[in-house]
Amino acid sequence: MSVTSVAERPRTADEVLAWARALVDPALRAVVDGLPGPLRRVCGYHFGWWDERGRATAADPGKAIRPALTLLTARAVGGSAEAAVPVAVAVELVHNFSLLHDDVMDADLTRRHRPTAWSVFGISQAILAGDALLAVANRLLAQEPAPVCDRGAEWIGTCCVELCAGQWSDMDFEQRADVSVSEVLAMAAGKTGALLGCACALGALAGGGTPAAAGRLDAFGRKLGLAFQYVDDLLGIWGDPAVTGKPVFADLERGKKSLPVVAALTSGTAAGARLAALYHADRPRGETELRSLAELIEAAGARTWACGQAAAALSDAVGILQTEIADPLPAAELLHVANLIAGRDR
Repeated sequence: MSVTSVAERPRTADEVLAWARALVDPALRAVVDGLPGPLRRVCGYHFGWWDERGRATAADPGKAIRPALTLLTARAVGGSAEAAVPVAVAVELVHNFSLLHDDVMDADLTRRHRPTAWSVFGISQAILAGDALLAVANRLLAQEPAPVCDRGAEWIGTCCVELCAGQWSDMDFEQRADVSVSEVLAMAAGKTGALLGCACALGALAGGGTPAAAGRLDAFGRKLGLAFQYVDDLLGIWGDPAVTGKPVFADLERGKKSLPVVAALTSGTAAGARLAALYHADRPRGETELRSLAELIEAAGARTWACGQAAAALSDAVGILQTEIADPLPAAELLHVANLIAGRDR
Protein backbone atom coordinates (compact mmCIF):
# COMPACT_ATOMS: atom_id res chain seq x y z
CA MET A 1 0.00 0.00 0.00
CA SER A 2 1.31 3.49 -0.84
CA VAL A 3 2.18 5.83 2.00
CA THR A 4 -0.34 8.27 0.56
CA SER A 5 -3.19 5.81 0.17
CA VAL A 6 -6.46 7.52 0.98
CA ALA A 7 -8.32 6.30 4.03
CA GLU A 8 -12.08 6.30 4.39
CA ARG A 9 -11.96 9.46 6.46
CA PRO A 10 -9.73 12.54 6.37
CA ARG A 11 -6.77 12.28 8.69
CA THR A 12 -6.63 14.44 11.79
CA ALA A 13 -4.08 17.24 11.93
CA ASP A 14 -1.74 15.16 14.09
CA GLU A 15 -2.05 12.25 11.67
CA VAL A 16 -1.32 14.54 8.73
CA LEU A 17 1.80 15.93 10.39
CA ALA A 18 3.03 12.43 11.26
CA TRP A 19 2.38 11.35 7.64
CA ALA A 20 4.31 14.36 6.34
CA ARG A 21 7.22 13.64 8.68
CA ALA A 22 7.34 10.02 7.51
CA LEU A 23 7.50 11.11 3.88
CA VAL A 24 9.88 14.03 4.23
CA ASP A 25 12.36 12.99 6.92
CA PRO A 26 14.29 10.33 4.97
CA ALA A 27 14.91 12.75 2.10
CA LEU A 28 15.69 15.57 4.52
CA ARG A 29 18.23 13.44 6.35
CA ALA A 30 19.83 12.42 3.06
CA VAL A 31 20.31 16.07 2.12
CA VAL A 32 21.84 16.97 5.49
CA ASP A 33 24.05 13.86 5.43
CA GLY A 34 25.48 15.14 2.14
CA LEU A 35 26.80 18.32 3.76
CA PRO A 36 30.47 18.65 4.73
CA GLY A 37 31.16 17.32 8.23
CA PRO A 38 31.04 20.50 10.37
CA LEU A 39 27.91 21.81 8.63
CA ARG A 40 26.28 18.39 8.88
CA ARG A 41 26.98 18.32 12.61
CA VAL A 42 25.36 21.70 13.31
CA CYS A 43 22.35 21.09 11.06
CA GLY A 44 21.69 17.61 12.42
CA TYR A 45 21.81 18.99 15.95
CA HIS A 46 19.39 21.78 15.00
CA PHE A 47 16.95 19.24 13.51
CA GLY A 48 17.09 17.26 16.77
CA TRP A 49 18.64 14.11 15.30
CA TRP A 50 21.74 14.05 17.49
CA ASP A 51 23.39 15.91 20.35
CA GLU A 52 26.39 18.23 20.12
CA ARG A 53 28.71 15.21 20.04
CA GLY A 54 26.84 13.50 17.23
CA ARG A 55 25.09 10.91 19.40
CA ALA A 56 21.55 9.99 18.29
CA THR A 57 18.76 11.65 20.26
CA ALA A 58 14.99 11.79 20.16
CA ALA A 59 14.66 15.59 20.44
CA ASP A 60 11.63 17.49 19.14
CA PRO A 61 12.12 17.91 15.35
CA GLY A 62 9.40 20.53 14.96
CA LYS A 63 5.83 20.28 13.74
CA ALA A 64 6.43 19.87 9.95
CA ILE A 65 3.57 22.26 9.19
CA ARG A 66 5.14 23.74 6.07
CA PRO A 67 6.08 20.47 4.33
CA ALA A 68 2.66 19.10 5.27
CA LEU A 69 1.04 22.04 3.48
CA THR A 70 3.24 21.39 0.44
CA LEU A 71 2.29 17.71 0.27
CA LEU A 72 -1.41 18.41 0.82
CA THR A 73 -1.63 21.15 -1.81
CA ALA A 74 0.07 18.85 -4.31
CA ARG A 75 -2.70 16.32 -3.71
CA ALA A 76 -5.35 19.04 -3.68
CA VAL A 77 -4.62 19.92 -7.33
CA GLY A 78 -4.68 16.27 -8.38
CA GLY A 79 -1.01 15.33 -8.01
CA SER A 80 0.75 12.89 -5.70
CA ALA A 81 2.41 13.64 -2.40
CA GLU A 82 5.43 11.50 -3.31
CA ALA A 83 6.18 13.66 -6.34
CA ALA A 84 6.17 16.74 -4.13
CA VAL A 85 8.62 15.39 -1.52
CA PRO A 86 11.72 17.16 -2.91
CA VAL A 87 9.83 20.45 -2.92
CA ALA A 88 8.55 19.84 0.61
CA VAL A 89 12.13 19.16 1.71
CA ALA A 90 13.24 22.43 0.10
CA VAL A 91 10.52 24.29 2.00
CA GLU A 92 11.60 22.71 5.29
CA LEU A 93 15.23 23.61 4.58
CA VAL A 94 14.31 27.25 3.95
CA HIS A 95 12.25 27.34 7.13
CA ASN A 96 15.15 26.00 9.19
CA PHE A 97 17.62 28.36 7.51
CA SER A 98 15.42 31.16 8.83
CA LEU A 99 15.22 29.62 12.31
CA LEU A 100 19.00 29.25 12.63
CA HIS A 101 19.45 32.91 11.68
CA ASP A 102 16.48 34.07 13.76
CA ASP A 103 17.89 32.45 16.90
CA VAL A 104 21.17 34.32 16.37
CA MET A 105 19.50 37.67 15.77
CA ASP A 106 17.18 37.29 18.76
CA ALA A 107 19.92 35.79 20.96
CA ASP A 108 17.50 32.99 21.88
CA LEU A 109 19.11 30.36 24.08
CA THR A 110 16.51 27.61 23.64
CA ARG A 111 14.46 26.16 20.82
CA ARG A 112 12.36 22.99 21.00
CA HIS A 113 13.35 22.44 24.65
CA ARG A 114 17.12 22.38 24.03
CA PRO A 115 19.95 24.90 23.59
CA THR A 116 19.95 26.68 20.23
CA ALA A 117 22.60 25.76 17.67
CA TRP A 118 24.45 29.08 17.93
CA SER A 119 24.67 28.79 21.73
CA VAL A 120 26.28 25.36 21.36
CA PHE A 121 28.48 25.74 18.27
CA GLY A 122 28.94 29.51 17.93
CA ILE A 123 27.29 32.38 16.07
CA SER A 124 29.32 32.15 12.88
CA GLN A 125 28.88 28.40 12.71
CA ALA A 126 25.09 28.65 13.03
CA ILE A 127 24.92 31.36 10.36
CA LEU A 128 26.97 29.26 7.95
CA ALA A 129 24.83 26.20 8.65
CA GLY A 130 21.72 28.22 7.84
CA ASP A 131 23.32 29.49 4.63
CA ALA A 132 24.10 25.90 3.64
CA LEU A 133 20.47 24.85 4.15
CA LEU A 134 19.27 27.68 1.90
CA ALA A 135 21.82 26.71 -0.77
CA VAL A 136 20.79 23.06 -0.86
CA ALA A 137 17.11 24.06 -0.92
CA ASN A 138 17.77 26.01 -4.12
CA ARG A 139 19.75 23.08 -5.51
CA LEU A 140 16.82 20.75 -4.91
CA LEU A 141 14.45 23.05 -6.77
CA ALA A 142 16.89 23.40 -9.66
CA GLN A 143 16.84 19.61 -10.08
CA GLU A 144 13.04 19.48 -10.43
CA PRO A 145 11.28 19.42 -13.81
CA ALA A 146 9.52 22.50 -15.15
CA PRO A 147 7.60 24.46 -14.00
CA VAL A 148 8.98 23.83 -10.50
CA CYS A 149 12.61 24.43 -11.47
CA ASP A 150 11.82 27.86 -12.94
CA ARG A 151 8.63 29.20 -11.40
CA GLY A 152 9.30 27.43 -8.12
CA ALA A 153 12.80 28.84 -7.82
CA GLU A 154 11.47 32.32 -8.58
CA TRP A 155 8.70 31.87 -6.00
CA ILE A 156 11.02 30.78 -3.24
CA GLY A 157 13.52 33.51 -4.07
CA THR A 158 10.82 36.16 -3.77
CA CYS A 159 9.66 34.52 -0.55
CA CYS A 160 13.15 34.66 0.98
CA VAL A 161 13.47 38.37 0.17
CA GLU A 162 10.10 39.00 1.85
CA LEU A 163 11.12 36.88 4.81
CA CYS A 164 14.38 38.83 5.25
CA ALA A 165 12.59 42.17 4.90
CA GLY A 166 10.07 41.08 7.52
CA GLN A 167 12.83 40.02 9.89
CA TRP A 168 14.61 43.34 9.29
CA SER A 169 11.44 45.22 10.24
CA ASP A 170 10.97 43.02 13.31
CA MET A 171 14.42 43.98 14.56
CA ASP A 172 14.06 47.64 13.57
CA PHE A 173 10.78 47.94 15.47
CA GLU A 174 12.54 47.05 18.72
CA GLN A 175 14.32 50.43 18.51
CA ARG A 176 11.23 52.47 17.60
CA ALA A 177 8.45 53.91 19.76
CA ASP A 178 6.12 54.79 16.88
CA VAL A 179 5.30 51.45 15.24
CA SER A 180 1.76 51.25 13.82
CA VAL A 181 -0.50 48.23 13.58
CA SER A 182 -0.35 48.41 9.76
CA GLU A 183 3.46 48.26 9.90
CA VAL A 184 3.54 45.25 12.20
CA LEU A 185 0.96 43.49 10.02
CA ALA A 186 3.17 44.08 6.96
CA MET A 187 6.12 42.69 8.93
CA ALA A 188 4.16 39.56 9.86
CA ALA A 189 3.07 39.08 6.24
CA GLY A 190 6.70 38.91 5.17
CA LYS A 191 8.26 37.18 8.15
CA THR A 192 5.68 34.39 8.42
CA GLY A 193 3.02 34.62 5.72
CA ALA A 194 5.41 34.55 2.77
CA LEU A 195 6.84 31.10 3.54
CA LEU A 196 3.51 29.45 4.33
CA GLY A 197 2.15 30.89 1.10
CA CYS A 198 5.21 29.68 -0.79
CA ALA A 199 4.87 26.19 0.72
CA CYS A 200 1.32 25.96 -0.65
CA ALA A 201 2.20 27.44 -4.04
CA LEU A 202 5.16 25.11 -4.57
CA GLY A 203 3.01 22.14 -3.62
CA ALA A 204 0.47 23.14 -6.24
CA LEU A 205 3.18 23.47 -8.89
CA ALA A 206 4.72 20.11 -7.93
CA GLY A 207 1.26 18.53 -8.15
CA GLY A 208 0.75 19.76 -11.69
CA GLY A 209 -1.44 22.74 -10.85
CA THR A 210 -1.51 25.87 -12.97
CA PRO A 211 0.39 29.01 -11.92
CA ALA A 212 -3.01 30.63 -11.30
CA ALA A 213 -3.98 27.82 -8.91
CA ALA A 214 -0.60 28.13 -7.22
CA GLY A 215 -1.21 31.84 -6.77
CA ARG A 216 -4.57 31.27 -5.10
CA LEU A 217 -3.09 28.67 -2.77
CA ASP A 218 -0.28 31.11 -2.02
CA ALA A 219 -3.00 33.52 -0.85
CA PHE A 220 -4.46 30.76 1.33
CA GLY A 221 -1.07 30.10 2.91
CA ARG A 222 -0.43 33.79 3.51
CA LYS A 223 -3.70 34.22 5.39
CA LEU A 224 -2.87 31.09 7.35
CA GLY A 225 0.57 32.55 8.07
CA LEU A 226 -1.00 35.67 9.52
CA ALA A 227 -3.13 33.53 11.84
CA PHE A 228 0.05 31.60 12.73
CA GLN A 229 1.86 34.82 13.65
CA TYR A 230 -0.96 36.09 15.85
CA VAL A 231 -0.91 32.81 17.75
CA ASP A 232 2.90 32.81 17.90
CA ASP A 233 2.90 36.31 19.38
CA LEU A 234 0.27 35.35 21.93
CA LEU A 235 2.39 32.35 22.94
CA GLY A 236 5.45 34.60 23.14
CA ILE A 237 3.75 36.45 25.99
CA TRP A 238 1.35 33.97 27.60
CA GLY A 239 2.65 30.59 26.45
CA ASP A 240 3.75 27.89 28.87
CA PRO A 241 7.55 27.44 28.56
CA ALA A 242 7.16 23.74 29.40
CA VAL A 243 5.06 23.42 26.23
CA THR A 244 6.56 26.03 23.90
CA GLY A 245 10.20 25.23 24.66
CA LYS A 246 10.97 28.97 24.90
CA PRO A 247 11.60 31.15 27.97
CA VAL A 248 8.56 32.90 29.44
CA PHE A 249 8.17 36.57 28.44
CA ALA A 250 11.17 36.33 26.08
CA ASP A 251 9.55 38.69 23.54
CA LEU A 252 8.79 41.27 26.23
CA GLU A 253 12.30 41.08 27.66
CA ARG A 254 13.74 41.94 24.24
CA GLY A 255 11.24 44.73 23.71
CA LYS A 256 9.78 43.13 20.59
CA LYS A 257 6.94 44.99 18.90
CA SER A 258 4.75 41.96 18.34
CA LEU A 259 1.15 42.24 17.18
CA PRO A 260 -0.43 42.29 20.68
CA VAL A 261 2.20 44.71 21.98
CA VAL A 262 1.67 47.22 19.17
CA ALA A 263 -2.11 46.87 19.47
CA ALA A 264 -1.82 47.69 23.18
CA LEU A 265 0.61 50.58 22.65
CA THR A 266 -1.72 52.18 20.08
CA SER A 267 -4.96 51.37 21.91
CA GLY A 268 -5.50 54.84 23.40
CA THR A 269 -6.22 53.23 26.77
CA ALA A 270 -4.78 54.08 30.17
CA ALA A 271 -3.19 50.63 30.26
CA GLY A 272 -1.63 51.29 26.86
CA ALA A 273 -0.18 54.60 28.03
CA ARG A 274 1.26 52.97 31.13
CA LEU A 275 2.69 50.18 28.99
CA ALA A 276 4.38 52.72 26.68
CA ALA A 277 6.06 54.44 29.63
CA LEU A 278 7.49 51.14 30.82
CA TYR A 279 8.11 49.40 27.50
CA HIS A 280 10.27 52.11 25.98
CA ALA A 281 12.57 52.34 29.00
CA ASP A 282 16.02 51.08 28.02
CA ARG A 283 16.94 48.90 31.00
CA PRO A 284 16.89 45.25 32.05
CA ARG A 285 13.58 43.92 33.38
CA GLY A 286 12.99 41.27 36.00
CA GLU A 287 10.23 38.70 35.88
CA THR A 288 7.93 40.76 38.11
CA GLU A 289 8.03 43.73 35.71
CA LEU A 290 7.68 41.47 32.69
CA ARG A 291 4.58 39.96 34.24
CA SER A 292 3.23 43.46 34.82
CA LEU A 293 3.82 44.30 31.15
CA ALA A 294 1.84 41.23 30.11
CA GLU A 295 -0.99 42.28 32.42
CA LEU A 296 -1.04 45.79 30.91
CA ILE A 297 -1.18 44.37 27.38
CA GLU A 298 -4.17 42.28 28.39
CA ALA A 299 -5.82 45.20 30.21
CA ALA A 300 -5.49 47.28 27.04
CA GLY A 301 -7.60 44.67 25.24
CA ALA A 302 -4.77 43.48 23.01
CA ARG A 303 -4.93 39.82 24.00
CA THR A 304 -8.62 39.62 23.11
CA TRP A 305 -7.99 41.62 19.93
CA ALA A 306 -5.18 39.31 18.79
CA CYS A 307 -7.30 36.22 19.41
CA GLY A 308 -10.09 37.73 17.33
CA GLN A 309 -7.72 38.73 14.53
CA ALA A 310 -6.24 35.22 14.43
CA ALA A 311 -9.75 33.80 14.05
CA ALA A 312 -10.55 36.30 11.28
CA ALA A 313 -7.35 35.44 9.37
CA LEU A 314 -8.17 31.76 9.68
CA SER A 315 -11.69 32.41 8.38
CA ASP A 316 -10.25 34.23 5.35
CA ALA A 317 -7.91 31.31 4.68
CA VAL A 318 -10.73 28.80 4.93
CA GLY A 319 -12.82 30.89 2.52
CA ILE A 320 -10.07 30.68 -0.10
CA LEU A 321 -9.66 26.96 0.53
CA GLN A 322 -13.35 26.23 0.09
CA THR A 323 -13.40 28.14 -3.19
CA GLU A 324 -10.25 26.58 -4.60
CA ILE A 325 -10.22 22.88 -3.64
CA ALA A 326 -12.93 20.63 -5.08
CA ASP A 327 -11.64 17.32 -3.71
CA PRO A 328 -13.15 17.02 -0.21
CA LEU A 329 -10.40 14.82 1.26
CA PRO A 330 -7.34 17.09 0.83
CA ALA A 331 -9.58 20.09 1.53
CA ALA A 332 -10.62 18.57 4.86
CA GLU A 333 -7.04 17.70 5.78
CA LEU A 334 -5.85 21.21 4.90
CA LEU A 335 -8.66 22.54 7.08
CA HIS A 336 -7.54 20.33 9.96
CA VAL A 337 -3.98 21.65 9.69
CA ALA A 338 -5.28 25.22 9.47
CA ASN A 339 -7.32 24.76 12.63
CA LEU A 340 -4.30 23.26 14.38
CA ILE A 341 -2.26 26.36 13.50
CA ALA A 342 -4.89 28.68 14.94
CA GLY A 343 -5.40 26.60 18.07
CA ARG A 344 -1.87 25.42 18.86
CA ASP A 345 -0.15 25.87 22.21
CA ARG A 346 3.46 25.67 21.00
